[in-house]
Amino acid sequence: MNLLRALATVSSLTLVSRVLGFVRDFFIARVFGAGLATDAFFVAFRIPNLLRRLFGEGAFSQAFVPILSEYRNRQSAEDTRTLVDCVSTALFLALVVTAALGMAAAPLIVYVSAPGFSGDPEKFALTALLLRITFPYIVFISLVALAAGVLNTWSRFAVPAFTPVLLNVSFIAAAALFAERFDPPVLALAWAVFAGGVLQLAFQLPFLARIGMLPRWRLDLRHPGVRRVLGLMAPAVFGVSVSQVSLLINTIFASFLVTGSVSWLYYADRLMEFPAGLLGAALGTILLPSLSKHHASGAPEAYSRLLDWGLRLTLLLALPAAVALAVLAIPLIATLFHYGKFGIEDAWMTRQALVAYSVGLLGMILVKVLAPGFYARQNIATPVKIGIATLAATQLMNLAFIVPFRHAGLALAIGLGACLNALFLFLSLRKQGIYRPQPGWGVFTIKVIVATAVMCAALFFAMGSAERWLAAGWQWKVGRLAGLVLLGAAAYGACLLLLGFRLKDFFHKAAD
Repeated sequence: MNLLRALATVSSLTLVSRVLGFVRDFFIARVFGAGLATDAFFVAFRIPNLLRRLFGEGAFSQAFVPILSEYRNRQSAEDTRTLVDCVSTALFLALVVTAALGMAAAPLIVYVSAPGFSGDPEKFALTALLLRITFPYIVFISLVALAAGVLNTWSRFAVPAFTPVLLNVSFIAAAALFAERFDPPVLALAWAVFAGGVLQLAFQLPFLARIGMLPRWRLDLRHPGVRRVLGLMAPAVFGVSVSQVSLLINTIFASFLVTGSVSWLYYADRLMEFPAGLLGAALGTILLPSLSKHHASGAPEAYSRLLDWGLRLTLLLALPAAVALAVLAIPLIATLFHYGKFGIEDAWMTRQALVAYSVGLLGMILVKVLAPGFYARQNIATPVKIGIATLAATQLMNLAFIVPFRHAGLALAIGLGACLNALFLFLSLRKQGIYRPQPGWGVFTIKVIVATAVMCAALFFAMGSAERWLAAGWQWKVGRLAGLVLLGAAAYGACLLLLGFRLKDFFHKAAD
């Protein structure tokens, strides 16, 4: 399989999910605005999302996929199936216990994660109620991540990439059709999270059955594969939790700021996550199985070349995305969110956070490419050590930036922390001899910067005034934004062609 084609498949399906995600946020912004109810929901939803990263697509996948790839390459089909059975059973039991404890301790969790809410009894009680409803989501979505790891190892990338669409559909239906049937209305969003988790898991099960990997109940904690996964997962949990803990600490800081700060950061984060998911998550998804196979088969040169390919694609796609996100901040926010209860002040406050996030977008995506360089080798310790240093630096920046820049300072600290994380990962890969850059990086980088500058100038002069965007109707904004996106892509692509870039130069075959 051509990895560029796999990337295009995953990215295009992720694009569908992200577009629906913006539709969902449009409805949330229109129906609920940015206030007490949304602050409560976003805090409540962030907790199971944090645990999802720990149990599911983050730490678990990083520990499970390399070992699964090794079993598939070196062991029999029955041994591989037994590994999937035993790991899925152990994961399910751990998730059920965690969900039950989380629901019981919801008020305590809210107090720890958003202590500023304790001064407002109504907001605090609502957040605890929402958390109890959303907490079981970690059971469903973490099992979804297990299924995705299996499917990706079998090069079935399309199904896991499409799956998140179902959560967004659940959100849209809840906000558009059912909000008025709940008291308070924001409860509809919490139940949408629960329903979305069930739908995603149910969708993937038939595809597991097709490849003969539908998990069966088999509890064996002494199975050597399970013990290895658990051994790798322990440090991976800590490593993945570093970035999530950083976001959690940001929520704690934001809970002491003016009402709406949590929501402004959420809406900006949603926009930043669009290119981060489209590029970073997609690249990480297709790189990890192939890197794991190269490592299992003892091919260090192929391993290094694959990392180089991933890094070049990241610079080629992420740098213009970061610049475009900053330049088009107001057009994006006005088009997607500035309706109903989401006012002009909300738009400007969200813009501040989005521009701050964009500073670190390249770093965030680079981490998604560099970290698999360690995980595929079953080396979790190095990213953990780097993550600890990054967390400490991010919190120091939080303290330095929150007073002058308020909520935007928190976003800036996250972005700069991601850049530090990427830098340390890169230097460590080079020092350990895992990655050796291919020739031509200097010229390649200069050409990408020139093309990005051309795109930036075209967008800046074509977008018009912020006042016009904030006053216009949705039809004008949607049409104009689509035109700007096409203009930016055309300017960037044409400049790259003139500088000698060709699509075929980025073809790369997946590991067998």
